[in-house]
Amino acid sequence: MNQDILIKNASIINEGRSVVGDVRISNGRIQKIGTLESEAADRVIDATGKVLLPGIIDAQVHFRDPGLTHKADLYTESKAAVAGGVTSFIDMPNTVPNTLSLERLQEKFDLAAGKSLANYSFFLGVNGDNIDEVLAMDTSQLIGVSDDGLYFTKKGNLLADSPEKMEKLFANCKSIIAIHSEKEEIVEANEEAFREKYGEDLPAKFHPLIRSERGCYEATERAIAIAEKHKARLHILHLTTEAETHLFRNDIPLQEKNITTEVSVHHLWFSDRDYERLGMRIKWNPAIKTEADRKGLLKSLLEDKIDLITTDHAPHTLEEKEQTYFKSMSGAPMVQHSLNCMLEFYKQGLISLEKLVEKMCHNPAILYDMTHRGYIREGYYADLVLVDLDSPWTVAKDNILYKCGWSPLEGTPFQTQVTHTFVNGNLIYDSGTFHEQAYGLPIAFGSKSK
Repeated sequence: MNQDILIKNASIINEGRSVVGDVRISNGRIQKIGTLESEAADRVIDATGKVLLPGIIDAQVHFRDPGLTHKADLYTESKAAVAGGVTSFIDMPNTVPNTLSLERLQEKFDLAAGKSLANYSFFLGVNGDNIDEVLAMDTSQLIGVSDDGLYFTKKGNLLADSPEKMEKLFANCKSIIAIHSEKEEIVEANEEAFREKYGEDLPAKFHPLIRSERGCYEATERAIAIAEKHKARLHILHLTTEAETHLFRNDIPLQEKNITTEVSVHHLWFSDRDYERLGMRIKWNPAIKTEADRKGLLKSLLEDKIDLITTDHAPHTLEEKEQTYFKSMSGAPMVQHSLNCMLEFYKQGLISLEKLVEKMCHNPAILYDMTHRGYIREGYYADLVLVDLDSPWTVAKDNILYKCGWSPLEGTPFQTQVTHTFVNGNLIYDSGTFHEQAYGLPIAFGSKSK
């Protein structure tokens, strides 16, 4: 199924350097990097003027499969991901039923094996009801456990709102613990105050006042203190405030950090200025906040206090979004356009290509201890993305691949375009055409790969 492919004359962005060269792909792996002869390749791709990146690893998505497939599924969203240069993802546990057992976890792996065009892994869900079961497992065999999204199922599922549950989990869990960091008690008090004043039909602009800086900061500060006490591996998902960035270190390399965090693309792209224009379409939890927060997050990303870039890709139908405030579902689709957004920042001089690759490719592989992914190295899986940095286009209904059929970025012009995406050496996306000759693979990591 794998062809021998030679990519010629690409600007290879990898490990802090940009070098013009060639890459040979054979048997799903990167066979050789350098100045290579064209003979014996099944296909030669002239990449002159284009940049070659490692495949993007999106370590936080909600692909809705199983149980919520009217919004999205593993096939549609992985297809959109590959078109956007994303070759691997980690999916969250708030599918239906919630992924709270090893049996449910295996069901998702089995589904992905026959549906996902990208490589995949899945968090095991953890909440107040299944902590004992999770701690009875060998959690070192899990890529991570998470409570993210489980608060939609019932109140009281956020670990950040329960110091007792965090104490128990952080003292005993041997995997990464990735949490949604907001204090429900603060959010609920704010909801009640705004409901009394404005009724059910709140303007979207109040969302960051309800899901406030204080609610995020106090939750993150407390979670970090408990994690440090137990030397736990804590990862704070989708950071949203400049204030929280000061709680994280940048004086040691990622490999040595026990406490890590990420920023989702929409929190770098949008600010509270955009609620007037986009309303509930940009209602996310945690909320998009101020312009100062947006700039502070980007600054902290560049300073290495923030370790990764993710999307928190969370599709809903437009009918589910375009409701009154308390009924509108939180979340929106982003995985097809995350690389384009970050490349737009590059074009504006706000981030280098090398730093972008570090945060979207290298660091997710380091953080989750992925085997032979995240880099352009000989012997590694050929997860690769070719990008034309001077190919303008505009997001529109007819080029959106999400099953939900919409994007908060509709009408946004981009200057860059993904032309080719390779997953395990298979050219899946080729200048607008999909070659669905192979599915992605489960992501091997840590002890599971040895």
